[in-house]
Amino acid sequence: MDRTGESVSGDEMLERSVSEDHWYCSFATPNIFDEQSRNSAFYSHTMTLNYAEVLKDFVEKHSTGLTVAAVAGIGILGLRRWMAGGVCRSKARLDGKTVLITGANTGIGKVTAMDMAQRGARVIMACRDIPKAYSAADEIRQKTGNNNLLVKKLDLASLKSVRELAKYIQENEKRLDILINNAGIMMCPKWKTEDGFEMQIGVNHLGHFLLTNSLLDLLKKSAPSRVVVVASIAHVTGRIHFDDINLDRNYDNLVSYRQSKLANILFARELAARLQGTGVTVYSLHPGLIRTELGRHLFPHWSWWKRMIASVLMMIVKSPWEGAQTSIYCAVEESLANESGLYYRQVQVNIDFDNTTVLAKSLQLQL
Repeated sequence: MDRTGESVSGDEMLERSVSEDHWYCSFATPNIFDEQSRNSAFYSHTMTLNYAEVLKDFVEKHSTGLTVAAVAGIGILGLRRWMAGGVCRSKARLDGKTVLITGANTGIGKVTAMDMAQRGARVIMACRDIPKAYSAADEIRQKTGNNNLLVKKLDLASLKSVRELAKYIQENEKRLDILINNAGIMMCPKWKTEDGFEMQIGVNHLGHFLLTNSLLDLLKKSAPSRVVVVASIAHVTGRIHFDDINLDRNYDNLVSYRQSKLANILFARELAARLQGTGVTVYSLHPGLIRTELGRHLFPHWSWWKRMIASVLMMIVKSPWEGAQTSIYCAVEESLANESGLYYRQVQVNIDFDNTTVLAKSLQLQL
């Protein structure tokens, strides 16, 4: 019997059961789903409104802070862009020419070597760390397809090493078109070179002074040729301590670094004057603040807050590629062929800066 009391067969009851179940599934269940969907949509809409209200309230309460953060962000991006400096646009080829770069195994020296190799030059990588230099040379060969690279030992803290390299170049190289004095050391402890000089004046200036003068005949023979001196803006506050060149009385690593960089620029200036009419031109430059190994002697001795500030600054300073652009510019830019003895930064000559600092200090030395 069914629910109405009627007598029905088993087949009829099965048919009705299936029919009722079908009705339930077809009509009752969708109603439930529709109601759930409506509830879900309402909940989502409500949550969206709540989030919007919360966000609006947050912005209203912190409008000043958000404005400051936005302005600061834009300022940092602008500062980073300015710090990056310019780019050397010269397409000059260096096929058949020879370039010698000191400290070419890392930092801007390595980037400069890469660029010279891409232009077709024979690149002599004069480095202290030979294993690292060979590794850098392999990378440059792989990336540029230029196999004309030579790695030679040069320890600028040893005048014997400088003389040995110069002798090799004189005896084995037919020409030298560009000499880039790139290697350097910054703010190290009070160390002495093999010859007894304070390390920074010894490596940054005296070693390069001897190397350059030892190769002048080959540079003149290869004219037009160039000497590029990588200096630093630190020369502005520098002074040559002729009465205590090693700063033995009162050593300060920053004072020593400034002295060595001023010596670089004064050397470039005087060398340019002495080489007038020879076809050898001389350029000094400030590469900028760069993320390289040059500052490796600073951080171990800094307090935690100085390290923290330095870590933040590292996000906006130049990359090695950016830092190498002025060196590359001075080495290859065709428009500089008739310029000599000037100071460059951000891929352009900085005449006003040069005249108000270097010339004044040169005059002081003459007096």
